Amino acid sequence: MTDNNRELRIENLHVKVEGKEILKGIDLTVEPGKVHAIMGPNGSGKSTLAYTLMGHPGYEVTEGRAFLDGVDITEQSPNERAKEGLFLAFQYPHSIPGVTMANFLRTAVNAVSETPVSARDFRQQLREQMRLLKMNEDFAGRYVNEGFSGGEKKRAEILQMAMLQPKYAVLDETDSGLDIDALRIVADGVNAVLGPDLGVLVITHYQRLLNYIKPDFVHVLVNGKIVREGGPELALELEQTGYEQFEPAGAPA
Repeated sequence: MTDNNRELRIENLHVKVEGKEILKGIDLTVEPGKVHAIMGPNGSGKSTLAYTLMGHPGYEVTEGRAFLDGVDITEQSPNERAKEGLFLAFQYPHSIPGVTMANFLRTAVNAVSETPVSARDFRQQLREQMRLLKMNEDFAGRYVNEGFSGGEKKRAEILQMAMLQPKYAVLDETDSGLDIDALRIVADGVNAVLGPDLGVLVITHYQRLLNYIKPDFVHVLVNGKIVREGGPELALELEQTGYEQFEPAGAPA
């Protein structure tokens, strides 16, 4: 049994985007130290779930709640949710020309910290995390995602996660646009920051990412609902059978 004060809990979550209902009653609990995978076809609501959890204003919660370690975050701003310990790695990270990774990360760390981190302590932490993630220190001096490859953008997201040390991380299709080598490097970075105090929700189309980031639980999201749940073997099954078995009769391909 989990401690209700140590979990990311989603209860009967219904969400509309531009007046259209996308999520139709999601119930999900992510525990510290566990990796949960959300799998489903395009348009099933996976990214909607990610952005709703982080508080994107374009996603309207019409019913249900979300709790982080017992705190109701449903009405909180993204900044408040980040301070509570929630992190989102974007599917398509944006570039910020003129802002170095180091300056961006220090601003982000101070934004969620109770007290400002000194420049000396920040530099030490950044070097330690970059060594852990096997990243060249020159990376810190580059502008955020400016001229980055797909793999570098995703590694920058993982570095941000490592520096912020959230309680729960949502990884929105981290494998999107990555070749096999980049996927392995990014997955190694995720695995390097996993631990007993971090709960992770991995959102993906394909089982291939889960070859490298091993889930404890797999949830199948189709048409805004979780239609099946299981262990890691469910991801392997989906690789063979696909999602058509869960689609309602007459649904468009």
